[in-house]
Amino acid sequence: MAKPLGVMKNLPLGKAVPAKITRALPVGARLNCADNTGAKELEIIAVKGYKGVKRRFPKAGVGDLVVASVKKGRVDMRSQVVLAVIVRQKKAYTRFNGSKIKFEDNAAVIVGDDGLPKGTEIKTSIAREAAERWNKIGSIAGIVV
Repeated sequence: MAKPLGVMKNLPLGKAVPAKITRALPVGARLNCADNTGAKELEIIAVKGYKGVKRRFPKAGVGDLVVASVKKGRVDMRSQVVLAVIVRQKKAYTRFNGSKIKFEDNAAVIVGDDGLPKGTEIKTSIAREAAERWNKIGSIAGIVV
């Protein structure tokens, strides 16, 4: 029987995504924060559910759950370790219908231990794959592309 990931035992990893998403964000990548939690910039520390190769950096793509550190933002948010879901990436990926999509920047939304978003609204656009996998993130988003 497989052990749960990390310290949090019943951490949701979301549903399957019907797209071939290129994992383009390695550990150490900086992301914009797309919600209104007070954080402005996040840095990826680890990728939840990543099964990789020895000595290879873990990578994440749209819809993946990551552990991140808040680098810029409100004073009380700075240097906190949080969970986040990636909602946009610059690197192009292929959708189920064969079309390719890419965004202007890399962005993530901060979520709690139960997978629910910490913020109350997302003013910028998010990818449809992230909205399908994480229903609550899709419901608070203004624009789903």
